[in-house]
Amino acid sequence: MNIQSAKYREETFKKKDGSTETKKVMIDATLTDGTISSVPIAEANTDYQAILQWVADGNTIAEAD
Repeated sequence: MNIQSAKYREETFKKKDGSTETKKVMIDATLTDGTISSVPIAEANTDYQAILQWVADGNTIAEAD
């Protein structure tokens, strides 16, 4: 996975008590060939592990809009 940039995607969930909570649920990774890969935030996912390595190499995941 050749990552050019990455950005979190958030979703807002309604809780049982009626309040809402916003969570980071995915990372949209733009690859060097221009494609976008939506990667779930899940430790067992190999694409997520590749993004974590990309971050360890000095890159940053942009915050969601």
